[in-house]
Amino acid sequence: MTSDLNKDWTPTFGTVYTWFAMDKEGRIAVMVNNCWGDLPQSVLNIPNAEPLLDDLNDYIWEESNKYTDYPQDKAGELIVDLYSYWSNKDRYRKKVSIRTVGRIGKWHGYIIDFYCFFENKTMIRRKITKKLTAELKRIKNYSDANFSVNKGYFLYFAVDGYNEGDDYPVGYKGATKIGDYYRYLVPTVYASIEGFPQELWHGIAVSDTLDFTKDRMLDNDKINTYFPRNYRN
Repeated sequence: MTSDLNKDWTPTFGTVYTWFAMDKEGRIAVMVNNCWGDLPQSVLNIPNAEPLLDDLNDYIWEESNKYTDYPQDKAGELIVDLYSYWSNKDRYRKKVSIRTVGRIGKWHGYIIDFYCFFENKTMIRRKITKKLTAELKRIKNYSDANFSVNKGYFLYFAVDGYNEGDDYPVGYKGATKIGDYYRYLVPTVYASIEGFPQELWHGIAVSDTLDFTKDRMLDNDKINTYFPRNYRN
């Protein structure tokens, strides 16, 4: 099988890649590039990198025909950290606007902003957690929550959007841009590389500086600095 991933690859609209990373303490993260996040050169330089990532993805989704020995579920807690504004921007704003416009006059804008601020800080996070919990019960290994709760992986997403500012991670106070990776789900019981088939270990990018329990945002421009090498068996 040929691979579209090579040293000259660049992110492009319409193609999402999921790759895998290990921090300095040996914890594992699933990294979803949402079209715009870079992949480390250490991954891109692997011959036939794409089939290797496919094998890793098949394994974590428990769809692999090659590797069927899966670790026991870790049964951890579900923790939502940062989440996408782009994916959740319509959860509440339209509802409040329709209900208030024309009824409370010139002050409606301030009230809408207050409700939306409150919703972003509390209610939307609760709704996301409730939705993820329901998905975990219904489809288990096909749910994002399964990665953190039962597999023990951190889950990072890249900032999405058509233009800068369309998306940002709610809960993070600093500046971000399209392609930066933010921490979405946090496990309470951690996986390690030993939870993967040894034949796939070399597909996991390694950082000697990051700590996934502390580093919530990863600058896309520094992805090769964070992950200068892949695991060597």
